[in-house]
Formats: sequence, structure tokens, C-alpha cells
Amino acid sequence: MPQVPQLSAVDTDRVIEMAWEDRTPFEAIRAQFGLMEAQVIALMRRELKPGSWRRWRRRVQGRATKHAALRTEAVQRFRCTRQRAVSCNAIT
Repeated sequence: MPQVPQLSAVDTDRVIEMAWEDRTPFEAIRAQFGLMEAQVIALMRRELKPGSWRRWRRRVQGRATKHAALRTEAVQRFRCTRQRAVSCNAIT
């Protein structure tokens, strides 16, 4: 099992939150906290209850949105259909 660096309680909570989010790729967690995917998995296994761990693993495995290389152009963060329709110039 990969060794997970010691994180503060706040950082650990944020990593868990990001790992649960469907649209947050592992690459974003790596950029912010320096944790590889295997380290995130080890952290989740250590911190979650067994049932929650199994539920998370089933949810994450094969999910294209958790891996930046598998994401499509349609997956964009913080944008809804109304935001795409409004141009930046229209806002004054």
C-alpha cells in the first residue's frame, strides 16, 4: 500500500471531499495536495468506514470524470447552460 504523507485534519477532509466529487479528477487532487491516485485510494481506505470505502470504490472505478485523460469536452467545471449562453461582454 502506498505511503500517504501526513496531512492536517482540514487537508484530509478536503481530499476526501474532492475524491467524492464526480467532476474533480485525481489530477486536481495531485496538483493541490501532491497525492498520486494510489495515495488517494490508500487515504480513503484508511479514513472511511468499510461500507463507505466499498461504495466509493465502486463509484470511482471506470468513471471518466475522475481521470483528466478520459474526460470529454462536455465535462466542464462551474458552468451551467445559462453561463455558456451569456457572453462576458454582456455583463456590465
